Amino acid sequence: MSTQDTKFFNTFSMVIGLLIAATLAILALARSVAARTEIPEVYSDAMYVASIDERVKPFAREAVAGKDNSALKIEAPAGGATVALAVPKDGPALYDAVCKTCHATGLAGAPTAGNKALWGPRIAKGKATLYDHALHGFTGTTGVMPAKGGRTDLSDDLVKSGVDYLVSLAQK
Repeated sequence: MSTQDTKFFNTFSMVIGLLIAATLAILALARSVAARTEIPEVYSDAMYVASIDERVKPFAREAVAGKDNSALKIEAPAGGATVALAVPKDGPALYDAVCKTCHATGLAGAPTAGNKALWGPRIAKGKATLYDHALHGFTGTTGVMPAKGGRTDLSDDLVKSGVDYLVSLAQK
């Protein structure tokens, strides 16, 4: 190794050493300032401890077969708030809010909206059958229709208007 390389290496090592020493000095200074400004009573405050417990509690719990799972009760959302979905006002709004999920893409074997070939045999069975399948659910050879499209909070009349809307799309 040449003298130039040795000189560079020694200078570089000294600069790195000084940076590390300065970092450690700043860290020690920060710790000493923080130690004087911390209030020990905060850590024993019930509200502080509760907020920590809330932040670190597991976000999910699992029931294990063969074990006592009675402690896994279903809890309401914090603050007692419940989430209510908006109820559509008519058939087209119901289609947009609920039915479109399956009937726009054919998900779960659902006949796509406006597809005359898929809707023709279903329409031929009559509206009473379509209403029954939409209201109470149906498992057919090509797919599954959950009761009220999975929204059991909807009125029967609203579901029927949604069926009427889907049938009208297939008859255009």
